[in-house]
Amino acid sequence: MFLSKLKAAFGRLRSIDERTKKIQESLGRIEGRQLRDLPAANIQAAEFRVFSQWGEDGILQHLLGRVEVSRKIFVEFGVENYTESNTRYLLMNGNWAGLVIDGSRENIDYIKRDEIYWRYNLKAECAFITRENINDLIGRNGISGEIGLLSIDIDGNDYWVWEAIEVIAPDVVVVEYNSRFGPERAVTVPYDAGFVRTAAHYSNIYYGSSLAALCSLGKRKGYSFVGCNTSGVNAFFVRNESRPPDLPELKPAEGFVRSKFRESRDQRGALALMTDAEEEAILDRLPVVDVS
Repeated sequence: MFLSKLKAAFGRLRSIDERTKKIQESLGRIEGRQLRDLPAANIQAAEFRVFSQWGEDGILQHLLGRVEVSRKIFVEFGVENYTESNTRYLLMNGNWAGLVIDGSRENIDYIKRDEIYWRYNLKAECAFITRENINDLIGRNGISGEIGLLSIDIDGNDYWVWEAIEVIAPDVVVVEYNSRFGPERAVTVPYDAGFVRTAAHYSNIYYGSSLAALCSLGKRKGYSFVGCNTSGVNAFFVRNESRPPDLPELKPAEGFVRSKFRESRDQRGALALMTDAEEEAILDRLPVVDVS
């Protein structure tokens, strides 16, 4: 009796979850239609969230609706179990296909058990990403050349991995930046193939690179910086030959947004809720590489 009741309860929860997902998708489609009237340069006004952590779903709909996309193919890494991501909405509602990569076998197994894995053209790879293996990881999954989107969020070697990517040429790139480095300094953490954010420093704020560093790298790779989300987490880049005239290139200081959330930790691992000045004081004592 107890087991049958438990199964029935799980069935109801799954039904509620499926209905919630359908509502999310429908709301996303409605909001997506409203983006057509926005000026191309106003990417933050386009924000809405269906599966992304912040407002990336809306911004990507806004950009990809104006950029002439080469192929509706994406690569995203640092996706955890893919329930929250920058590309899931494109996969489910835009007839995109792509590859997701995460370092956790548990997360990849979860993705492969999810109905999304057989309903859509999705590949999932378990790997700890380095600048040495990233091109092989993408290439051996049959992806190369021009694609629509690359999304990078690995909380560490983001700068170095983007710099190393040669096997694909995305029209749009979204990369996480660490706003604690400020708008002017072009710096990144030193490359360490085994970098893990939680082990690099107890504060949990020593990772990634500054916005200016990513803008400098983007320029060298042929990309224009077009803005950040309002949460101060992700920067968006468009390949120069794909960028429409009404989508201006910005300087780092023009598009910089300082993150609002407080996730710093003390030496015991508890939330420290540090001020900006306290966080910057910690980072000033830690090694960085100037890439300007």
